[in-house]
Amino acid sequence: MPRPLAVIPCLLLVAGCTSTPSPAASAPASSVAPSASAAPTIDYAAWSGGTSTPVADKLYPARGNPGIDVLHYDLALEWSPKTKTLTGTATLRIRPTRDAAGISLDFTGLTVDQVTVDNTPATGTVTKEKLTVPVAVTADQPVTLIVGYHGTPKSVPMPSRRGDAEEGLGMHVTKDGSLWTMQEPWGALTWYPVNEHPSDEALYDIAVTVPAGWSAVASGTPVPGKGFHYRSTDPVASYLVTMAASRYRKTTATGPHGLPLTYWTRTGVDDKKLAELKKSPAAISWLEKKFGRYPFPTVGAVTVDSTSAMETQQMVTLGDKITGLGGVLVHEYAHQWFGDAVTPRTWTDLWLNEGWATYAEYLWEQEQEGFSDADLERFLRDGDAKLRKKAGPPGKPNPAYFAESNVYICPAAMLKELNDKLGDKAFLALARDWVQTQKNSHQDRASFIAFVNKKTGKDFTKLINTWLDSKTTPA
Repeated sequence: MPRPLAVIPCLLLVAGCTSTPSPAASAPASSVAPSASAAPTIDYAAWSGGTSTPVADKLYPARGNPGIDVLHYDLALEWSPKTKTLTGTATLRIRPTRDAAGISLDFTGLTVDQVTVDNTPATGTVTKEKLTVPVAVTADQPVTLIVGYHGTPKSVPMPSRRGDAEEGLGMHVTKDGSLWTMQEPWGALTWYPVNEHPSDEALYDIAVTVPAGWSAVASGTPVPGKGFHYRSTDPVASYLVTMAASRYRKTTATGPHGLPLTYWTRTGVDDKKLAELKKSPAAISWLEKKFGRYPFPTVGAVTVDSTSAMETQQMVTLGDKITGLGGVLVHEYAHQWFGDAVTPRTWTDLWLNEGWATYAEYLWEQEQEGFSDADLERFLRDGDAKLRKKAGPPGKPNPAYFAESNVYICPAAMLKELNDKLGDKAFLALARDWVQTQKNSHQDRASFIAFVNKKTGKDFTKLINTWLDSKTTPA
């Protein structure tokens, strides 16, 4: 996710936003018990790449369910722009992590039409943004849950005072019938049943049917000959999944070492954005020199009717209201390494994503603009001091103020301090190894500190903890 206010001039401090969302309305309850539908025999070993160790979240305990580990989501979707109706069949391969009397997932705003568990009809009830299926499950004995549903998706409030929080989270439907998503820290629950927590990553297949002249875009790698079908063979956190549908224009390009790139834009709306998107190969090449090889098989960007941007995995989501994409592109592509390939275990460690992406963005700006290291140091410390006073330390975020500037600027200042102490060569080696050796894993403060200390042979525990927890800028 971009820093609040999306784009700032070089060395201009980001100010916190003051907008506050209205309270979320509870979704209407629905309950159905459908007839069975045929389901193939599943080899659950095929989805072992989606194995996670889900945990409860201290910031947002209502989201996610640590009792289940979703291995794979197979989403078969159909979108009707005329009626603004999304019809979906979600097939989830689930590994229960403990014995339970039922399955609970995050889901809201849509009508459930049918539910089966291992091809046996079941009842699905949606209330208070949870889908509950009262079928007993046993730890480590996987099951297949199929949910059929339909309706017009509605966004839910974002727990933040950022300016872009006014848009809400999840699936958005525009006046012309287009679809787009932004869903950090949640929002996937508005268009499919999901275990909505970063600690439960899964493999994905997303297939979308749209009318002639329309295109559907999603995170993952396009499946040849399958229409608008996208597959993620690397595990994905739900907040990093995207889906958009509109009258898109597709432009292809090639990045470093033959990396396939795809840009999805709308003719007459995003023409200037396309020119900026064509700078992506240079941005990715720059990031590879700093942090190692791009971690996924494809990359691209899709433009949507938003003021924000999001590091959705393999297909970055960019709001067409953003002016100037240079730093934003670098920031969101940097997240493919920091946040996507290596994902925080809980939302308390959002700084681990945003600090790295922000510092990478500043290093890129420093090379582009030629400002000095002392200028960057002064900027970061000035910003850090103001943000700690206003929003608190980055290691102790306020759940009501998700993704404030303090979790961007303050940890970037900490990384600058670490960079100064190690020197550029050792610091970049540390950054490369962090991603390349921890790929497709969940990490947190403790594991990051342990990695830094082991890699450098020095004890940086006090430095990192002080920068994350101090109420004032460390000396």
